[in-house]
Amino acid sequence: MSFLKNFIENKMSMSHIYQPLMIKVLLENGGIADKTSIAKTILSFDFSQVEYYEGITNNMVGRVLRKNEVVKKNKERYELLSYADLTEKEITELIALCNSKINDYIEKRGVKIWEHRRRNRKAVKGSIRYQVLKRADGRCELCGISKEEKALEVDHIKPKNLGGEDSIDNYQALCYTCNANKRDTDDTDFRNLDVKYDTREENCIFCSLERKVILKNELSLAFYDKFPITKNHVLIIPKRHCNNYFELSQPELNAIHRLVHELKSQLMNHDPSITGFNIGFNSGKDAGQTIFHCHMHLIPRRKGDVQNPKGGIRNTIPGKGDY
Repeated sequence: MSFLKNFIENKMSMSHIYQPLMIKVLLENGGIADKTSIAKTILSFDFSQVEYYEGITNNMVGRVLRKNEVVKKNKERYELLSYADLTEKEITELIALCNSKINDYIEKRGVKIWEHRRRNRKAVKGSIRYQVLKRADGRCELCGISKEEKALEVDHIKPKNLGGEDSIDNYQALCYTCNANKRDTDDTDFRNLDVKYDTREENCIFCSLERKVILKNELSLAFYDKFPITKNHVLIIPKRHCNNYFELSQPELNAIHRLVHELKSQLMNHDPSITGFNIGFNSGKDAGQTIFHCHMHLIPRRKGDVQNPKGGIRNTIPGKGDY
């Protein structure tokens, strides 16, 4: 008793409700419970799963049964229209008929009927999951809901069954509902993504780069600017040719931002005089873009490198930095 009490009260480190739930199930079942029983208990607390099937009930099942005048809906409640006229015997017979229909369908289709809800691919490692959720600041990258309100999952941006890589640049944090709905609402054509990422333009100086690459990953790379504003001014570009920031895909944004964080750490470790950075894109001729292959500037700043640094990038237009 004292060991468990001390663990639950003082030592239990909780990132979710799973640990006390599992202990509770074991306590209620004589100290032994199979994984299915524990999983069902966890499921009973997961409102996002219920929310998903509420959507199924209203938008698929309920709609069809209402159309066929089998049920009617009154706010959040459904009513079987002919129930009042049924005898106990008829109710029992109809339930048996429903069970027969369910069993026949399962026997015919097998587990495939639940493939859209299964998580049968290799689990994402805990360390990678942590990095993805940290990068997303603990919020769904689609709807923005906090992990405190709804459980977050690590999703493949390009689906695994369409050739998506098990790579941190192909992962995003989605809440359970957004991840469940993605299948139906994401109309991106993934069939030619590999070709897209191999796109190069013959006359682009960044596509045929001859400068030394200082850091790279699957979709992006970094090198020192040929005309640096400050010492160790770096450019980060997507490997494929695209004109500007607004043409970048989410995996490319992930890859570029990962390089930025790595470069920031490397530069500051090698040069303690760096005290800040200007980071940004020029997008379009009128914004000052001269090379039309998207590129991010990472410009180290040092105390006293200009007389008055106030305004930062606002000084892109002279006189707008002071306010």
